Amino acid sequence: MKLKNIVKLGAVAVASVAILAACGSKSSGKETVNFATVGTTNPFSYEDKDSNLTGYDIEVAKAVFKGSKKYEVKFKKTEWSSVFDGLGSGKYQMAGNNISYDKDRAKRYLYSEPTGTTPTVLTVGKDSDIQSFDDIGGHSTQVVQGTTTAKQLEDYNKKHSDNQVKINYTEEDIPQILRSLNDGKFDFKLFDAPTVNAVIKSQNLSNLKTIDVPSDQKPFIYFVFSNDQKDLQKFVNKRLEKLQKDGTLSRLAEKYLGNKDYVPTAKDMKVPSNK
Repeated sequence: MKLKNIVKLGAVAVASVAILAACGSKSSGKETVNFATVGTTNPFSYEDKDSNLTGYDIEVAKAVFKGSKKYEVKFKKTEWSSVFDGLGSGKYQMAGNNISYDKDRAKRYLYSEPTGTTPTVLTVGKDSDIQSFDDIGGHSTQVVQGTTTAKQLEDYNKKHSDNQVKINYTEEDIPQILRSLNDGKFDFKLFDAPTVNAVIKSQNLSNLKTIDVPSDQKPFIYFVFSNDQKDLQKFVNKRLEKLQKDGTLSRLAEKYLGNKDYVPTAKDMKVPSNK
């Protein structure tokens, strides 16, 4: 009798689990894409006055996944240093936070086609003796370790060993770095124009000015994926091409980056390669 009751209870439990599973697949029914972002990098990823996550990368991602029958995106705020570790461990499947191309990074992660372009500027104090990129030797700056800017300045120092940049590594975000620059604690900051312009305006950093840094290449930004997400990569790229063609990227760039031309052209829509 006891055995019979146990069997009955077991059958009920199995049936309950099956029903719950069916309900779960019905309610979600989609693959969850955990999207890593820092959330403090205006205008790419930040919280608005109502604490809602927004910005260019966030809104482009929302447009990519809008109406998808296969994927559901969930944004996850984290430290910059944890973004790529999380992709490598499988905690996140995708990330976006003003991410540029890096050859070493491309060996470990998948890149999307470009989502935007972010020309670099040199930010200095209004009374600075720095007039161009050629003048940065012997001056000080702050960088976050592992970023494209950090590598660029480290490479600069290798080539200019007799007059190196004084690099101060920090975990501070760009608004904090620019405030320190505004207060005269450091001499310059190399960063992208949309972010710098947005921070100077929002923080009223009146002691700063920007200098264009000439380049023969467009500094694109991208989404990145964990190495096992090739299907997701294909889906996102197809959607990005559509958003580029129908003008959605331009509209979002004008709203968040301040310039509708900060977007890739149709010819630019390709995954970067180490070749």
